[in-house]
Amino acid sequence: MRFEAITLSRGALRFSALAAGEGPVVLLLHGFPDSPLTFTHQLTALAAAGYRAVAVTMRGYEPGSQPSDGDYHAVRMAEDVATWTSELADGPVHLVGHDWGANVACAAAALTPGKFSSLTMLAVPHPVRFGEAYAACSHQQQRSAYVLAFQSPGFEQEIVADDCAFLENLWRTWSPSWEISPSALTEMKNAFRQPGVAGATLEYYRQAFDLASAAGQDSAALFTRPIIVPTLGLCGRDDACVPPDIFLGAMQTQDFPVHLETACIEGAGHFLQSEQPETVNRMLLDWFPRAERRVRGH
Repeated sequence: MRFEAITLSRGALRFSALAAGEGPVVLLLHGFPDSPLTFTHQLTALAAAGYRAVAVTMRGYEPGSQPSDGDYHAVRMAEDVATWTSELADGPVHLVGHDWGANVACAAAALTPGKFSSLTMLAVPHPVRFGEAYAACSHQQQRSAYVLAFQSPGFEQEIVADDCAFLENLWRTWSPSWEISPSALTEMKNAFRQPGVAGATLEYYRQAFDLASAAGQDSAALFTRPIIVPTLGLCGRDDACVPPDIFLGAMQTQDFPVHLETACIEGAGHFLQSEQPETVNRMLLDWFPRAERRVRGH
């Protein structure tokens, strides 16, 4: 299937996106280090099933979406998502986020719950509960050591050195059994070689620790709100970044009082949507109408 190239906007920022199909909108948010092409299989399957699937390039992942004020706080990206939904649809949309996209999706659902029919979080769980698990688990601290490395000034040069060897190693470490196609790696590396992208993506991690600024405080407050959108959480059995015991333990019903379902997908690591696309697609297509019925109250 050929995808339609579209552009979404927020003020002066421009976000390129891939779209396919017609029907109810499914908005797909990629994570780190990745691009909208991580959802290639979902775009195709969702379009074939009667949805309008849109995978957006996240803030900072291209020169046109790098804000002049350098603001990459979660609240700003949640506002991006809210703006895109208004641009794409007259009513609620289904929201799917992977990795950092899952964090942003969680923030967006907390900020403007009425804009979403459902929330799906892939590979990364509720950020507050994940933080608690990180603090309590030395093994998770070791797995997440890269986050502390990202705080170092100038580390953006490290992640693109030697043909982006650092980023490729993350993919292979987090999804140890994934047979990654050379074209997928090339696309990811090309994205990170664009001006400003490496630095922008590390700001996600740096500004996540900011509790001093108003935007940092607003972002932290968002993550303490209950998510009043039906939510599905999916993880990979072999995820070496956020393993299933951490993911499932951090998805708690008290944070998702309307409805929460979780599942672990066999034969998949961190990039489950690319590793086991048929399983993920089947679960999404089963989930969306059930979530819609819950929103309608029957």
